[in-house]
Amino acid sequence: MTFKERSVSDSPETFLTQDAFDRLTAEYDRLSTTGREDIAKRIESAREEGDLKENGGYHAAKDEQGKQEARIRTLKHLLKNAVVSEAPASRGIVESGTVITATVAGGEEVFLLGNREIAVDSKIDVYSEASPLGAAIMGLAEGASTSYTAPNGREISVTVNKVETYTGQ
Repeated sequence: MTFKERSVSDSPETFLTQDAFDRLTAEYDRLSTTGREDIAKRIESAREEGDLKENGGYHAAKDEQGKQEARIRTLKHLLKNAVVSEAPASRGIVESGTVITATVAGGEEVFLLGNREIAVDSKIDVYSEASPLGAAIMGLAEGASTSYTAPNGREISVTVNKVETYTGQ
C-alpha cells in the first residue's frame, strides 16, 4: 500500500520527509546513547550528595530522565511507523503532508496536515490527521464543506479553500 492510498484508520503509519526522518533518527540515537549516559552520571553525582528526600538535584535529574525516556519511546514508535517520502503533490484533495487553507468557524486558517515533527523549523501550524479537524477534512476536495465536533462539544464548520504541496516552509 502506498502513502497516498492509505487512510488514517488503516494503520499507525506517519508521513515524514527525509529531512525530518534523518533529524529524528539522529535525536533518537543521541538520546538513547550519550543522553542516557549523561543523565545516569548526573543522577549518580546527585545521589552522592546524601539524603535523597531533600536532594533537589537528584529529583530534577530523575524528572529529566523520565522525560527523556518518554521522548525516546515516542521517537522509537514514530520512526518504526514512518513512511518516508517527499510531501505528496497536491491533487486538490486533503491528505497527510499537504498544506490546507480552510475557513474554520468563520476565520481563515493555513496549516499543514500531518505530524508536528515534519515542520519543526517552520512557522506553519500543524494539525494531526487524527485530530477532530484533521479527521473531518481528510479526503475532502477543494471547495468541500463539513463540520466536526470540537473537544468542548461545539459543532464547528469547515470549508476547504485550497490544498497545496508542502514545501518545507
